[in-house]
Amino acid sequence: MDYDTFIDQVARRTRTSADRAAALTTAALETLAERLTGGEVLDLAAQVPRPLQDVLKPSPRTEWAERFGAAEFVARVGQRAGVDENAARDGTRAVFTTLREAITAGEFDDVVSQLPRDYRAMVEPAMAPGAALRNGA
Repeated sequence: MDYDTFIDQVARRTRTSADRAAALTTAALETLAERLTGGEVLDLAAQVPRPLQDVLKPSPRTEWAERFGAAEFVARVGQRAGVDENAARDGTRAVFTTLREAITAGEFDDVVSQLPRDYRAMVEPAMAPGAALRNGA
């Protein structure tokens, strides 16, 4: 999947502009990079469109995953994207669903395996059979 298609899918799923979808995508991936180990961030970066790879660059301080729950994840996305909690939650779900389509199933499973159970409400819609069809793709 290329960058424009990725952003278009997030925009459709969130029913928002491409600019807002790009901000949500960047915010969600930056936050995800903080939540994953450095090696997993590199693995994920290898499978996303080129402009998004720059968002997923681990630094020495991100070799270890930060420990924070789903509510903190959504709060960080909202702060970075400049949106309220509901928009951040919807955007995060849209990014996870689009990410699931853009990368291999094995890599998506590796990403999800590093997230605690309280992330299920954001991640499980992306894993459900037919998720792309239900979300307007």
